[in-house]
Amino acid sequence: MIADPHIGFELSRGLRIRTGFEERLAEFVLESDTDTLIILGDVKEPLGLSFRLKEMLLRFFFSLRGVNVFITKGNHDGRIEEVAKNFPNVEVDEYFLIDDKLFLHGHMKLPRIDFNEAFLGHAHPAYTLKSGGVARKVKVFARTGKFLILPTVNPYIEGFDVREGLKLIPFLRKVKEVELFLPEGLYLGTVML
Repeated sequence: MIADPHIGFELSRGLRIRTGFEERLAEFVLESDTDTLIILGDVKEPLGLSFRLKEMLLRFFFSLRGVNVFITKGNHDGRIEEVAKNFPNVEVDEYFLIDDKLFLHGHMKLPRIDFNEAFLGHAHPAYTLKSGGVARKVKVFARTGKFLILPTVNPYIEGFDVREGLKLIPFLRKVKEVELFLPEGLYLGTVML
């Protein structure tokens, strides 16, 4: 399970170089020897679907043709179905409920269904660690109640301070505190919002 890859971010940010991020991400998924990948929205960055972006996405999905891919449609994923329809292993929907676990992007209202735990992206949570006069912003996982918010998987996108980012999720705007974890699993503690 990953969140917010933002494939094609180079195109919308005016970069003249290609990072090859989507190829490395596909290689990572294949090397992990998984049979299922859940992408929690914002598969792509540009809101439209240019020829170049479509080409990038087609190569990405073609690389993953042996993996079942579930995409919860994010706010950047307009017209993603036009590419996904070429791959029978790729399914796109607003959310998925699997074994009482809810998977969604997080930019819309919470669906009215019962679930035990929810996984989402959209907020790109990050936190600034300070030590000895040095500050470093790091990506974090944020947990509040039944919700786990994943950071962006894209190494070129830094993320939003968790205190601001969670305001982007309509159903978590009134949350007062979150627990933070580094991607390695290290517990950082509770942060008041």
